[in-house]
Amino acid sequence: MTTTGGRAGRLRIAVLASGRGSNLQAILDAIDAGTLDAEVAGVFSDKPDAVALQRARDAGLHAESLRAKGFASREAFDDAFFASVDAVRPDLIVCAGYMRIIGAAAVEARAGRMINIHPSLLPLFKGLHTHRQALDAGVAEHGASVHFVTPDLDGGPVIAQARVPVLPGDDEDALAARVLTREHPLLLEVLRWFAAGRISLHERSVHVDGTTLSHPLQLGANHGFA
Repeated sequence: MTTTGGRAGRLRIAVLASGRGSNLQAILDAIDAGTLDAEVAGVFSDKPDAVALQRARDAGLHAESLRAKGFASREAFDDAFFASVDAVRPDLIVCAGYMRIIGAAAVEARAGRMINIHPSLLPLFKGLHTHRQALDAGVAEHGASVHFVTPDLDGGPVIAQARVPVLPGDDEDALAARVLTREHPLLLEVLRWFAAGRISLHERSVHVDGTTLSHPLQLGANHGFA
């Protein structure tokens, strides 16, 4: 069982990112605006040239990268990578565009303290190219999900989702852009609930305010959970 309810002070977040870091920037902007009671303790990447790292440095934050090349195994890389993450003492690890699969041992050691934002309505369209998968499947709705990270790829308990319509004539870029407008508010709202100590993981169940969540929270048009 893991909970943030007993945490003292602001929520300390470690952000993992492999790319441009748009979700990281949304977090930083919300903190600066006073709408998220948290601090980013560090930003970590498996890509030394990730734009997310430069965003972190520009904000005066700890930024660190580690290449997988040269490590004998995924487990060896994870041990080194997460030793750096753990060193900044995060309450919560946020995978925000971190594209490397994390090994089971690293995940299980941080059960209930690691979340991921994924661009689909899980359990639909796990893995990569989710917008293409949605278009190929002909679904009427698409969106994003925030879930606890478990050893199952994109298979952990879903905390919350945001939905968008799939419109006639959509291509991958158009659909991706529509999802992104909902992805940032979704992640921020989940982080606000973590900061308030309202969300925890018990075994395989998400608990909100001490009660088992029967369905993922849904982000409304006003960017709050319905």
